[in-house]
Amino acid sequence: MERNRSAAATNTAGRIPPVYRAVMTAAGPIVRWWGRLEVVGLHHLPMHGATIVPANHDSAWDPVVIAFAARRHRQIQALAKASLWKNPLLRRVLDGMGQIPVRRGQTDTDALDAAVQCLSAGGCVGIFPEGSRSQGRQLRARSGVGRLAQAVPQSRIVCAAVSGTVDITRFPRRPRLKVTFFEPTPSSPSESASDLATRLTAELRAVAPVAAGR
Repeated sequence: MERNRSAAATNTAGRIPPVYRAVMTAAGPIVRWWGRLEVVGLHHLPMHGATIVPANHDSAWDPVVIAFAARRHRQIQALAKASLWKNPLLRRVLDGMGQIPVRRGQTDTDALDAAVQCLSAGGCVGIFPEGSRSQGRQLRARSGVGRLAQAVPQSRIVCAAVSGTVDITRFPRRPRLKVTFFEPTPSSPSESASDLATRLTAELRAVAPVAAGR
């Protein structure tokens, strides 16, 4: 697992891996055609430099849809639950995409260090401040995104509010996917990591309210 984190951290925005491109290509028919994806505010997402992308989380499809929406600007290296790496095939895909495994329900300093390393090298890190899928509930924000921002203060923060993903599997009903990129309210010097995470989550949820999946 430590090797996976190191590999992910060295995968920066300048060189998008073939596996990442392949996954985006495979996701295209589902996200763009079936999901009728609408992308708003992509110009807020810089093409270079350390960038943190906090997002709301209602569906397992969220990381794929956000990555697809951002694909023309950046490769997003997302923090994802470490249990996904237990599947050998999925592990190869996630490693090839430069994703960063994080152990849920505990402080994972290794994952944070890998994300800091990625940002310090000019990469783009995606993170869900709520920690896990909402499942229709309002979740408390976790401080990880704030700690990242404090550790790499030169990072730009661009939020990604995603909606419609809980409807992707509701065949024959077609979803209407939407990803809105926006810059959050500027931080104050006295804002704590926890307060920043809470504020970012509130701003995300103001754009994309909690949605329950099946």
